[in-house]
Amino acid sequence: MADIVSPLDGKVVNVNVSVGDVVEEDDEVIVLEALKMETPIYAPQGGKVASVNCKEGDNVTENQVLVVLE
Repeated sequence: MADIVSPLDGKVVNVNVSVGDVVEEDDEVIVLEALKMETPIYAPQGGKVASVNCKEGDNVTENQVLVVLE
């Protein structure tokens, strides 16, 4: 299991994965917006998406778990 966490406070603008999707290392899974800049969040390793803990429009905080990989 691997948690993909937010590196900063921001707003979720894109969620590119769903539960059950298989991702590879460095796939873009989430895009956050902070200070009018978009920040892509990448998978740290390959795996299957076990849960997505945010949706587009959500405000998230630094170190919040966004996605869990199996």
